[in-house]
Amino acid sequence: MDLIACLRVFARVAEMGSLSAVARESNASPSAVTRQIAQLEVHFDTRLFHRTTRHLTLTEDGQDLLGQARHLIEVADGLEGSFGRNQENPKGHVRVGISVGGGLWFTRRLPKLFARYPELSVELVMRDHLGDMIEERLDIATVEGEVTDLSLVSRRIGILTRLLVAAPAYLEQHGAPEHPDDLARHACIIHHQGNSGGPIWRFPSPDGTLSVKVAGPFSANNSEAVHRAAVAGAGIAKLAHAFVADDLRSGRLYHILADFPPESWPVHVVYPSRRHLAPRTRVAIDFLVQEMQNAFANLASLSTMPDVENVWLV
Repeated sequence: MDLIACLRVFARVAEMGSLSAVARESNASPSAVTRQIAQLEVHFDTRLFHRTTRHLTLTEDGQDLLGQARHLIEVADGLEGSFGRNQENPKGHVRVGISVGGGLWFTRRLPKLFARYPELSVELVMRDHLGDMIEERLDIATVEGEVTDLSLVSRRIGILTRLLVAAPAYLEQHGAPEHPDDLARHACIIHHQGNSGGPIWRFPSPDGTLSVKVAGPFSANNSEAVHRAAVAGAGIAKLAHAFVADDLRSGRLYHILADFPPESWPVHVVYPSRRHLAPRTRVAIDFLVQEMQNAFANLASLSTMPDVENVWLV
């Protein structure tokens, strides 16, 4: 029995919750996957999964083995990477935790990654609130703001700039605010997103931070929902520059209160601290970092923020 190979299959079955899904992913028969799990159960003299006709869940012993199996797999992958095997053609599955807006942006760039590494596969876990990396089984994640978890390796990418934007239809009907205090009289689209959302919008200034309580008829915990509502004319939204750059160029959205930019946040790529990174994880990290750095550089050089406030004043 190839113990590492069986442990790889066991870990994927635990992650996907399906023997047949792992068989399809690995281009193997379901019976072959079942046989490898059975070999592990015989080897360790314990039952690893509870099986029903619809569900496959880990037993307590299976849960204990999963953590150790992942460690052994990581060590094996690290050794292969250190000594050149799979270095030129890394393969395997990488789970990336990313915000909804960031995930939509990254999706358009994935064909370039797959063309470079055809045996690589990527799973995006897209949420505006990411949980614990270990519990989420993430290999990589993007983090806005400072990284407080000292167990994670962090690479700072750049600064995420948010803009206040509104659609022409909204501005034609309500005009544009001239000062952040005017937002109290406008419909604001609230994005509930940890430290960057909520009903208080903050604007750094030479005289100190301006804190404005905003309100509106629509709120969401998903940046794409906020974006679509803004384009539809539902109100004023605060969205990442990268997310709305195309809308600004096309005129679907206008940048307002340009003299009062909201708070900006550093963006990091983080991953669990490991002595040896699997080649598949390393190339995915390098690709994500490079693409994000290019995007930040392009945004800094583009003039995508027309000064249109006066057009919409009433």
